[in-house]
Amino acid sequence: MSSDETRPDSSPDSPFEHASISRDEAPQFVLPLVVRIEKAEPPARTDALETAARAVLHILSDERSLGEGEGAQAMRDWQDARIRKVVRRARGAEWRKASALAGITVTGEAAEVRVFPPVPLDGWPKELAKLQVSGTDLDDPEPPAAPGPGMPVLWLSPDLDMSAGKAMAQAGHGAQLAWWELSEADRRAWRESGFPLAVRTPDPDYWQELTVSGLPVVHDAGFTEIAPGKTLVVEGGSRFCPLPRERRP
Repeated sequence: MSSDETRPDSSPDSPFEHASISRDEAPQFVLPLVVRIEKAEPPARTDALETAARAVLHILSDERSLGEGEGAQAMRDWQDARIRKVVRRARGAEWRKASALAGITVTGEAAEVRVFPPVPLDGWPKELAKLQVSGTDLDDPEPPAAPGPGMPVLWLSPDLDMSAGKAMAQAGHGAQLAWWELSEADRRAWRESGFPLAVRTPDPDYWQELTVSGLPVVHDAGFTEIAPGKTLVVEGGSRFCPLPRERRP
């Protein structure tokens, strides 16, 4: 499922803060993510969402994405335009072919998500272009446990009904916002710890508190599934991913 980020409430240093007109005029790229969904044993929804968020963090922090790394220019081009992420699904031979392409596979409890360097909107590798966007409907067999103490939480809006693919893209947006809010030291500590995080859905009252708390907020452009608006709030943990609070007057 595709997702396109509009201007959220984040720090001035965030790439999401670019003026919409300049971002629209720039060449457009997309960050591909592929989730493995085997018919017999699909992953749980929350596991897939959290794994997708960590996959985005892994490629943002990968040495090949930084400085003069082989994928650094593609990462810069992608972030200079709209921050697009597309989640597709694969199984069996499709997954094996996708895994042979340059990328990073991140595993959760059972979920597997492979993230690839950004590609032009019309320049997908054929092995990925043929994969399906639809069919990413996943469920949690049981309600997820409460997040661990001190863990960052990506809070999804309780007012929206999104496919797992769409929600995975939103979780990836949230993880990216958190990454850009952090100092280099905090980024390094989070990475060395394995990027612990949780994706949860708050009750409506807490959601309302979160959206005015001054924490980073993801705004979806509304091109697929849902209307434009707030989809996710990023709440940092005390041990990892400390984020500023109460930044608004």
